[in-house]
Amino acid sequence: MAEHIDRTALDEAVTFTSELIRIDTTNRGGGEGSERAAAEYVAERLSSVGIEPQMLEKAPGRTNVVARIPGSDPGADALLVHGHLDVVPAEPADWSVHPFSGEIRDGVVWGRGAIDMKNADAMVLAVVRAWSRAGVRPRRDIVLAFTADEEDSAEYGSDYLAEQHPGLFEGCTEGISESGAFTFHAGNGLRLYPVAAGERGTAWLKLTARGRAGHGSKVNRSNAVSRLAAAVARIGEHEWPLRLTPTVRAALKELAAVHGLPEPDLEAPGFDADKLLVELGQAASLVEPTVRNSANPTMLDAGYKVNVVPGSATAFVDGRMLPGGEEEFHRTLDELTGPHVDWEFHHREVPLQAPVDSASYGVLREALEHFDPDAHVVPFCMSGGTDAKQFSRLGITGYGFTPLILPEGFDYWALFHGVDERVPVDALHFGTRVLDRALLVL
Repeated sequence: MAEHIDRTALDEAVTFTSELIRIDTTNRGGGEGSERAAAEYVAERLSSVGIEPQMLEKAPGRTNVVARIPGSDPGADALLVHGHLDVVPAEPADWSVHPFSGEIRDGVVWGRGAIDMKNADAMVLAVVRAWSRAGVRPRRDIVLAFTADEEDSAEYGSDYLAEQHPGLFEGCTEGISESGAFTFHAGNGLRLYPVAAGERGTAWLKLTARGRAGHGSKVNRSNAVSRLAAAVARIGEHEWPLRLTPTVRAALKELAAVHGLPEPDLEAPGFDADKLLVELGQAASLVEPTVRNSANPTMLDAGYKVNVVPGSATAFVDGRMLPGGEEEFHRTLDELTGPHVDWEFHHREVPLQAPVDSASYGVLREALEHFDPDAHVVPFCMSGGTDAKQFSRLGITGYGFTPLILPEGFDYWALFHGVDERVPVDALHFGTRVLDRALLVL
C-alpha cells in the first residue's frame, strides 16, 4: 500500500496544531465558550482543497464543522472521524510557556489542546488535504466532524449534531476519535499502544438534602447539612465491587500475555483481579479505573450564614458507570444517600463498548504495527467519555484512535487537562502516517 503523506502533510500537521492552539477556544461550561474562530480555520483548510464544509451552530459562536469525503466503494458503510475544537481552561501563571502560544521549541509543540485534542484535528486535516492533492480516495465515505462543547455537556456540539442533523451522518456505522493509540511505556522496553474500545458512562449527580431550618444555637436533629455530609462521606468511602466487561477482559488477557504471565482464568471462583493488576506493573493503570463503577464527590453548597441552619443543602458527584453496570449504580446510590437525601442525574451519558475482534480493530492494530514493529496493541476501556457517546445514538460504534509515538518519561495522561500540555513533533509525524494508512483501509 502506497503512502500518500509527503513532507508538506507532515509540516502541516505541526503547523495546524500550533495555529489551532493559538485560537483560544476555552470552554468554561454552562454555555460559556466560542469555537467559531477555530471552526472557520478548519473550514478554510478543507475548502481550499475542494472539500466542502458545513458550519452549524446551536448558539452563536458554538460552531461545528461537518464535511463528507466520498469513498471509492459506493456500497460500503461510511466512517465518522471526529474531534472537538474546544479546550479546558488554562491559567497562564502556572505554565512554562503561555498556554495559547502554540510555541514550537526543541521539537515539541506547546499549549492547551496539544494533546486534547487539537493535535488530532490537525493530523486529520493534514491527511485529507494530502489525499486531495494526490487525488486519492478512501475506500468508503468519510464524514469529518469538528465539534464544539465536548469539554462540557456536548449540548452545543455532538449532542446538537446527532439530534438536529442526523442526516449528515447517514450510512456511518463506525467512528474514530480521541484517547487511544499512544505509546504507553510499560517498563523493560515494552511499548504498548492501547486502542479504546469502550467508555464508562457519565453519571454526574446532584444530591439534595432537606431538613428543618433554624437558629444555629439550637439542637437540630433534621439538619440538612449534616444529612448531606453523611451521604457524601458514605459515597466517597464506598468500595465498589469488581465488574469485568468484555473490553476489560480482553485487555487483561492481552496484557498478561505481553508480560509473559499465564493466561488468567477470569471465570474462576475467587479470581483475584487486584493481584493480577499488581503483576501487570505500570500497565495496570490502563485497566484499573475501569474494573468498577465509581462515584467521587466533587462539589458542596450549603448555607448562607454561620448561625443559620439552612433548610436544604446540595452536592455534586462525578459518577461513572460500566457497560452493564447501570442498575447496580442506581441501587447503590439509593442505599448510600439514604432516606433524607434525594439524588438525580445532573448530566448522563451511556456507557459504550466496541468489539475487539472486528475487522476495523484489526486495521487499527496493523497500522500501528506497520510504523512501529515493536508495538503491542491492546484494547482498553476509557474511564471517562468522549463525543462517541452522542454519536452512538445514531448507531455508530466508536474507537479511540489518535496515534502518537511518545518517548519514555512522557506522561500522556498527566497532560490531559494538565499544566504544560505539549506534544512532540515526531509524534505528530507518526500519527499522521498511521492515520493515512488506517483511514484508507478502514
